[in-house]
Amino acid sequence: MNSDPLQQAEALPAARPGRRWRILGWVADFLRHARQRWYLYLPIVAIWSLAYVRLFVDATPRVPVLFNWTPSLPYRVAWLQHGQHPLQRGDFIIFSFAGEAQQRYPGLQGQPFFKIVRGLPGDTVTVTGRQVAINGEDVGVAKTKAYDRRPLAPIAPTVIPPRYYYVQGTSPDSFDSRYRESGLIRTEQVIGIVVPLF
Repeated sequence: MNSDPLQQAEALPAARPGRRWRILGWVADFLRHARQRWYLYLPIVAIWSLAYVRLFVDATPRVPVLFNWTPSLPYRVAWLQHGQHPLQRGDFIIFSFAGEAQQRYPGLQGQPFFKIVRGLPGDTVTVTGRQVAINGEDVGVAKTKAYDRRPLAPIAPTVIPPRYYYVQGTSPDSFDSRYRESGLIRTEQVIGIVVPLF
């Protein structure tokens, strides 16, 4: 056994090329495997690519089939009808977020939100304590804090102006028009009407 430290130090770099060759061998083996089973990897690459585009390039949904994983609405799969439609109370819609909360949470800007139209232009929104009502009918209670413990303010009492809508989810934890930080939505924010499938 050689105890000379200089000779040991010179021997170490010689081991590194062997490790590099092993890594390159693993990569080559994986690429051969992936090429032979491309039908397994293609959907994975497509899903990750769409997720990357949605998060970092453009959050607007481009395909008509939507998947909902939040408790905001009582369905998991829906069909999106793009474009402007005359909205009615009870319509399921998807819209591009533009509320005050995007100043605190920049990632919310332009994110698609699924909600139900609960208030139309001309409707009166009243707030008693934290209980929100539209035309005298209770629609929900505004929570005091967000999930990260930051305070939330209820929407200010108002008459919904033309081209604006009050939207809400079905979950008591839904972040929607009950809150000043979300607010009413404009017609221009609506991406389309959503038809629940299941």
